[in-house]
Amino acid sequence: MNARLARKHDYEAGKLAKRLRRQVGQAIADYSMIVDGDKVMVCLSGGKDSYALLDILLRLQARAPVRFELVAVHLDQKQPGYDPDVLPDYLRRIGVPFHVIEQDTYSVVRRVIPQGKTMCSLCSRLRRGSLYTFAAENGFTKIALGHHRDDIVETLFLNLFHQGALKAMPPKLRADDGRNIVIRPLAYCAEADLADFAELRGFPIMPCNLCGSQENLERKNVKAMLAEWEKKNPGRIETVFRSIANVMPSQLADATLFDFAGLDGDVLRADAHAWLADPDSSDAALDSG
Repeated sequence: MNARLARKHDYEAGKLAKRLRRQVGQAIADYSMIVDGDKVMVCLSGGKDSYALLDILLRLQARAPVRFELVAVHLDQKQPGYDPDVLPDYLRRIGVPFHVIEQDTYSVVRRVIPQGKTMCSLCSRLRRGSLYTFAAENGFTKIALGHHRDDIVETLFLNLFHQGALKAMPPKLRADDGRNIVIRPLAYCAEADLADFAELRGFPIMPCNLCGSQENLERKNVKAMLAEWEKKNPGRIETVFRSIANVMPSQLADATLFDFAGLDGDVLRADAHAWLADPDSSDAALDSG
């Protein structure tokens, strides 16, 4: 690479890093993800996204007006071919405190899930259980996950198509266990940018031999659908993501979120409501009196 190309490469790399830092900082500010005194557990899977998350948080930590602690935590799931030295060597090299939790979830998933069936649901539950328990027992105030904008949009469509629910991944939530606060600082970041960033930074990527080899995942189908949309209409994924933060309950149909009955001040009597809900039922006769 000649000097001119090297300068251009460095300039583009710098722009990308700056954009990602700005997006992560904005997400943290918008959702009050990290406050003064937080002890943040950064879940490091060995994939491009979690590496990028840790890298960007470290750079923000060095300049942030609030003080917070970062600790990398990795779950060794005992997958075949797993090299236990890759992550510890990397984290020692960059000077980040870390813990490795060892739990053979691989064997559990292989034993429970029939051959050919998707494993993500059980694997995710087991992984979350281990990480959430560790966080609660070790005084972490936040758990940072590496889900990005594209993950959030994909989850929206998965829930639409398969659960009949209008929900995605929130940038911040209290976990089901009630003990932990989960944050997603990469919520505004595009997956393509994170892939480019990982390549530029030379992260030691560790492939997942459990779910990564499955070709029948519905998420892959949704990802392909969105990629086709993005190809035909650049910016489509970003527009869909913005809609998640621009919800108008009065324009949807959830009667628990908007008072449709109270629009004109008329409220049905209980017996009338029951009859209308099942007008063919002899037990729900409308009492006109």
